[in-house]
Amino acid sequence: MIKISVIVPVYNNEKFLEKCLNSLCNQTLNDIEIICINDGSKDKSLEILKKFNQKDKRIKIISQKNQGPSIARNNGIEISSGEYIGFVDSDDWIDLNYYEKLYTAAKKYNADIAVCGIKRLRSYKWKYHLKITKAEITEDTNEKFEICDVPEKCYVFNKIYKREELIKNNIYFEPYVFYEDRCFTTEALIHLKKLVTVPDIYYNYWTNNNSIVKTKSPKKFKDSEYTHEKMMNIIKANNVNLDHYRTKIKKFKIFGLTIYKIKYYKLKKEYIIFNHIKFSINK
Repeated sequence: MIKISVIVPVYNNEKFLEKCLNSLCNQTLNDIEIICINDGSKDKSLEILKKFNQKDKRIKIISQKNQGPSIARNNGIEISSGEYIGFVDSDDWIDLNYYEKLYTAAKKYNADIAVCGIKRLRSYKWKYHLKITKAEITEDTNEKFEICDVPEKCYVFNKIYKREELIKNNIYFEPYVFYEDRCFTTEALIHLKKLVTVPDIYYNYWTNNNSIVKTKSPKKFKDSEYTHEKMMNIIKANNVNLDHYRTKIKKFKIFGLTIYKIKYYKLKKEYIIFNHIKFSINK
């Protein structure tokens, strides 16, 4: 059995696609399949895919009319044959030992999900968008949500998922909506049991101002509200505790005057001195 099926939706992304594919073809884990779903691209994306396919037969090209990333990913899941499934957006790239480390950790602990950190590049400046500093293993749903910083960061791409568990629990992307990853990630963290974290590797996320998500429209606004409400209903129905997202403030006073405050929010503590000077540390 192939170890990992990597699903890559592709739509008009000729500018970034080669870097993405190079990072996949040069993975230190060789036993992967790279399923590229050409979602009706009108630029040179399909030409680039065919060029890479000639050099690397692990690349499978599936062409469909433009239907959006949800249907592209769902079609990729259906034809995949890997033990685990990973998702990569075609304008991003991954560390070269990315899948080897994720797969090794998942197999070592018989985990249904392996998750790593995210680095975001914006205007040629790096930022750690999600940092994993140590290996942790848990089946506790609340801990899984806290580790992955969900619901704020409902990303599908910095994880691998055991394929048979996704199929068994009927976890797919809802078609024809934006922000489709919110509910997929939420369902996966709830229904797939064991999660392991993998430090020192990163999914590299390029903030593309021309991407589907970044461009604005009335439908995107409506879909954002819809998927957020649906996600929160799933969370509520499954009794997930989001206390780590609630803001708490402690005040310290002298003679009735507030000298400083400590604001607890998510996994951080923020110190506010005389309402002006602020600094934060991780809890």
